[in-house]
Amino acid sequence: MAKNVLTGSRIRARRADLGLKQSELAERVGISPSYLNLIEHNRRRIGGKLLVNLARALDTEPVTLSEGAETALVDALREAAVEGPRASAVAQPAMTADEMERVEEFAGRFPGWAALLAELHARVRDAERSVEALSDRLSHDPHLSASLHEMLSSVTAIRSTAAILADTPDLDRDWLNRFHRNINDDSARLAESAEGLVRYLDDGGGADKGAGTPQEEVEAWLAAQGFHLAGLEGEQAEEAAPMLETARGRGHLRSDAAQSMARAQMERYRADAEVMPLEAFAEAAEAAGYDPGRLAADAGLPVEAVLRRLASLPREGLPGEIGLVTCDGSGTLTFRKPVSGFPMPRFGAACALWPLYAALTRPTLPVRAVVEMAGRSPRRFTAFAICRPVGDTAFGRPQVLAANMLLLDEGYGGAREAREVLELGTSCRICPREACPARREPSIIGRQR
Repeated sequence: MAKNVLTGSRIRARRADLGLKQSELAERVGISPSYLNLIEHNRRRIGGKLLVNLARALDTEPVTLSEGAETALVDALREAAVEGPRASAVAQPAMTADEMERVEEFAGRFPGWAALLAELHARVRDAERSVEALSDRLSHDPHLSASLHEMLSSVTAIRSTAAILADTPDLDRDWLNRFHRNINDDSARLAESAEGLVRYLDDGGGADKGAGTPQEEVEAWLAAQGFHLAGLEGEQAEEAAPMLETARGRGHLRSDAAQSMARAQMERYRADAEVMPLEAFAEAAEAAGYDPGRLAADAGLPVEAVLRRLASLPREGLPGEIGLVTCDGSGTLTFRKPVSGFPMPRFGAACALWPLYAALTRPTLPVRAVVEMAGRSPRRFTAFAICRPVGDTAFGRPQVLAANMLLLDEGYGGAREAREVLELGTSCRICPREACPARREPSIIGRQR
């Protein structure tokens, strides 16, 4: 339905704000009050000269009346209509075509209810994201697990000592003093453990962010710069040491381990920037449709280097987002550049169906697939993955492997129109695809066939 279906509601609201009667406004624009009443109740479409005259009489712009500020609200309502039934565990009738067509009318006639519905939908979506992040953290965060274990050990020790004191009223004074000291020491240890856990959780800054490990510190530092290190580009590239000192002064890379990992990232970034200068590479990427295979073949460079370089391009001017994730031979994620709509677990393994892991099973062979991430609003991505040996290979030495997966969102085209789509999720615990052949455990959120 055209956007101007709400024009009448906007005219009525603007007239009321100015304190004009219908008859007064109708007289100003040369129409009857009854006809204006039909317009204000969205029963007559208007445009052209009449719309211009009304805007002039109401001291506003015609576009304000024809498009208004409800576009975002209407879009939110449509998104809620599409996502709601899809994610529900209980079968619900889908919105009819007529209901979908009248969503703008609903927003115009009941703006308060429409805003409330859109807000509730946004809260549900945010809550689900928090559940995903918290579940991932509670299940796999080693520091959190160790802290809880320490607290439980202290509680158990205190309870055992208290039980002895309660059940043995005639204890020798020396033993009684010893048990009292044990309770005091165990309670002090419990308090320290609880305070440490609270500090750790507070430092995380929420369920879905924070830097508790060196890898997280490095990723948070890179994310703050959009994963594009401008200081390492071009002939005037900076040295690693000053950049690391600056990052530490700004609250990033506080640990020695994080600085060591960041230095390795910077050295590899600089090496990629030298063989693929930013301006020339950006032009070549656009000409190649951001296909890493074509770029690698044209430049005679390893595909994994091209994947990294694509992920380091500045966001401005790109058709969409570019994500990157890497893993080692165990499947553990060692690097994450997130992309909207494709959550990457912080701890533990991800979905076994990711092309990243398919590449891991067949080193040196490239993998390309269009994937759809499960969720309330499934999004499609074009994934490019490849696995390569790391370091020198020699007889008698174990082979070390690393896999890289680049993700291009729908802005790059092709993903939405693809006929073959690989359906996957983040991890089994928070994936709603009940019938997935790779499922390891039941999901804790809504089911989706």
